[in-house]
Amino acid sequence: MTRRRKIILATTAIALAGLALGAARARDVPKVATGFIADTLCSETFVSGLDPVRNLAETTDAMPGVGLLTWAMDFQVDRVRKDVTVTLFGIGRSHAVYREGLGCTLEHGAGIADVASPPDDEQPALLAEIAGPAIVPPQSPELAAAVDRAFTEPAHPPYRRTRAIVVMKAGRIIAERYADGIGPETPLLGFSMTKSVISALTGILVRQGKLKLAGPAPVGAWQDPDDPRHAITIDHLLRHTAGLALGSSLQASLGSAFEPVNRMKFVERDMAAFAESVPLATVPGTAWNYHDGNTLILSHLIRNAAGGSPAEALRFARRELFAPLGMRHATLQLDGAGTIEGSSEMLASARDWARFGQLYLNDGIAGGKRILPEGWANYSASPTPNAWVGIGAGFWTNRGDSFGATYRVEHGWPRDAFFAKGTIGQYMIVIPSERLVIVRMGRSPNWPAEADGVFDLVRDVVATTREQGKLAGAN
Repeated sequence: MTRRRKIILATTAIALAGLALGAARARDVPKVATGFIADTLCSETFVSGLDPVRNLAETTDAMPGVGLLTWAMDFQVDRVRKDVTVTLFGIGRSHAVYREGLGCTLEHGAGIADVASPPDDEQPALLAEIAGPAIVPPQSPELAAAVDRAFTEPAHPPYRRTRAIVVMKAGRIIAERYADGIGPETPLLGFSMTKSVISALTGILVRQGKLKLAGPAPVGAWQDPDDPRHAITIDHLLRHTAGLALGSSLQASLGSAFEPVNRMKFVERDMAAFAESVPLATVPGTAWNYHDGNTLILSHLIRNAAGGSPAEALRFARRELFAPLGMRHATLQLDGAGTIEGSSEMLASARDWARFGQLYLNDGIAGGKRILPEGWANYSASPTPNAWVGIGAGFWTNRGDSFGATYRVEHGWPRDAFFAKGTIGQYMIVIPSERLVIVRMGRSPNWPAEADGVFDLVRDVVATTREQGKLAGAN
């Protein structure tokens, strides 16, 4: 097929979508597509140090339908200016800019808020060290086999493209492995795993008395008691039951480019302000609908409660969460207005993601100091009614009787497991009954559910470590 014919077909597809969904939403598609690619390539080129060509191929291959547009994209990585520009046959252009200590931000017409990266205050870590500097080989042949299987590609697509695995038992790494070009200190984009970090930061502010789960969320645009959004609580935002009319963020695909939530992320400079401006689709607390706008609003509330400025919000996250856990390779990226892009824009090493999981395994305590409120880990894992995929408050969960929880338990996951999950193959899984934290980073499609190999990985690791525990007890 010629390039001209492909352009005609792609343009026709967008036009037909415009008839079905509305011209305004279809008009956003090129900007959404180029924005996602520009932001991802910028982040993982200048923060992670990955090869942009390989990264683009792996990322788009994990997102069904995206290849219909990406073949027509041109991207330029400027390693001197440290920015990325992506265009889509003249009807879409996005520009992402890297800033030291802040990662990448999409630049829109009004420019990017000027933010000074807070200096490292050299706080000592409170969490016990999880490993030495060297990569920890699997501690048994059975564990090595489980990790090897997770990195083995199937004969036919969809491919797993596993990038990192860390298995931690009782606070110490017992196995880890990395793809070529990645190591224990490589920051990796967590996508929606970031939501769980925002949940933790919300919990810290609840412990400090600066935010409350119940009662109207302190959003300026909702303070009129006659505004139906006045009924939205922070608990609703954490559980995705606020009812805001932003569409869905469940599936990473070409079709998702038409959702209003993606206009918020890739067209709007101030993402939280856009999310706070939309009307309700359902009465708060009555229906579950997973979308990134809920978490962007929480990010705005965190910024306000931490002092109001971008630098104060970043300083709060580092001082209260990252430093105590020893998360030295974590970057929270910002939107154009300077608010933490808390829906999907945190990068951290696989070891740092494991440290974050250990905090929840320790019920919110690091080195004897309470970081999260008492009971926050249990609250985070408590099931949300009608959330069919199995979601709690900022984490996915196997508790309850949802379809997703039941499906995972049937595939070998323990019932008490809960986890942070990114959209195309990123996981940080906490299993309290087994004292396990499992991190898996990769580029895998959401569907079929077994495509990323995580079901097999969790089942094998649980079985292997249980057997080793029995043998150790017998000796």
